[in-house]
Amino acid sequence: MLKISELQTKDVVNILDGKKLGTIVDLEINLQYGRVDAIVCPGGGRFFGLLSSGEEVVIPWRNIVRIGSDVILVRLDDPPYMLDEEEKEAQPKTYPKSDPPVYRPNTNH
Repeated sequence: MLKISELQTKDVVNILDGKKLGTIVDLEINLQYGRVDAIVCPGGGRFFGLLSSGEEVVIPWRNIVRIGSDVILVRLDDPPYMLDEEEKEAQPKTYPKSDPPVYRPNTNH
């Protein structure tokens, strides 16, 4: 069993490029089916570097690869930061395509 408070202390890392995405600030829960549909990480300068501070990134639960003792590994094939052609070619090709993250305005202000 895992508590929400335990999830919020773990760093979220994209396994395709090793970038730290931040920590979980919220969860999207599907009440009809009783399951977590997505984790939510903050936008802003400390997250990907290109988003404004008024956005959140919603990562679908199916993109979570593993939840470890201090890190949550996710697979994001379509990151919002820009890669040059050389970096794109260096990306692993062995993983299946994952769902892209969703960006939305942060309404908790």
